[in-house]
Amino acid sequence: MTARLLHLADAPFEAARRVSILPARHRSRRLHGHSFLARVRAELPTDWASFPGGETGTLRDHLARCVADLDYCDLNEHLPVPTDENLARWVRARLRIPGIEAVGIQSTRDQGVDLDGSDHAHLWHRFRFEAAHQLPNVPAGHKCGCMHGHGFEVILHADQDPGSDDMGIDFDQLGDTWAPLHRTLHAACLNDLPGLANPTSELFSAWLWERLKPTLPALSWISVYETARAGCHYDGQRFRIWTEQRFESALRLVRAPDGVSGHRLHGHSYLVRLHLSAPLDRVMGWVMDYGDVKERFRPVYKQLDHRLLNELPRIEDVDPASLVRWLREEVEPDLPQLDRIDLQETPGCGVLLCWGEQGPALPT
Repeated sequence: MTARLLHLADAPFEAARRVSILPARHRSRRLHGHSFLARVRAELPTDWASFPGGETGTLRDHLARCVADLDYCDLNEHLPVPTDENLARWVRARLRIPGIEAVGIQSTRDQGVDLDGSDHAHLWHRFRFEAAHQLPNVPAGHKCGCMHGHGFEVILHADQDPGSDDMGIDFDQLGDTWAPLHRTLHAACLNDLPGLANPTSELFSAWLWERLKPTLPALSWISVYETARAGCHYDGQRFRIWTEQRFESALRLVRAPDGVSGHRLHGHSYLVRLHLSAPLDRVMGWVMDYGDVKERFRPVYKQLDHRLLNELPRIEDVDPASLVRWLREEVEPDLPQLDRIDLQETPGCGVLLCWGEQGPALPT
């Protein structure tokens, strides 16, 4: 599959709203407020910015100017029914950016919607529970063979085609669907639950799918965070895992004009997220051990962390697009299951390189 490069940016705004189409006595019918986050993913032309590396800042600036009219205002003065879907439509209609793939609105840390150019909405809601588990099939001495625990997070993703409707599925429906499972999972040992003798992230996501899909037909993906830096997506057929790390690096954008901040020596706390797809190992119950992914990435990580990126071998520019392509060339020989890399300079802003199934977006 041909690789696609998408540029990512987000911009926050603070606003109040009332959502009058919700049922009587619903708390969101009252005037209330949120710390919103607008997001955009765009496949930009190669010459869109004035220099390589200028895309991220320029995209972020366009988005920030677009949502400036919404900042510290009553959203009902701008649109009659300011649901997350309608806010995403409002932003998309005013964002003069080529190649927009999706515009998203994240209204809280745990919920949001992404809207594509065809008005197809991707709604997501994150839930958390605390539980214990152990993996019985790992080799002797593997740390996951010991009984241990996690603060698990689960994201339910629902795809819908609301067209011009103000709202399809709402977040309360997702919460009501999840509530019985929360009572089962919270403060429990996953191994004790029927069907979860080997509760890897992959098998646990499939277990959840079997219980949720019949009552939530719009369910499109389940994402399970086993830790804050690793997890699994499942869509009823395919398993995709991801693991992420941060590296602290300095750089200079050599083709940035004089006077532009990127031309000076500066630095970022980068986030790199590796996505992998492969058939499930039926014995181990996983696509791949997260620890093995991290170990195979380690030689590349050592070239990045606490380094000057301009000194990397076989790379001319160290803008996000050039750097993520370099990462693919360096990592793919040792991780052939790899099919997507996310690279963020700052939270929510950077690039996504994908040459397989893109999968769902993860919250900032």
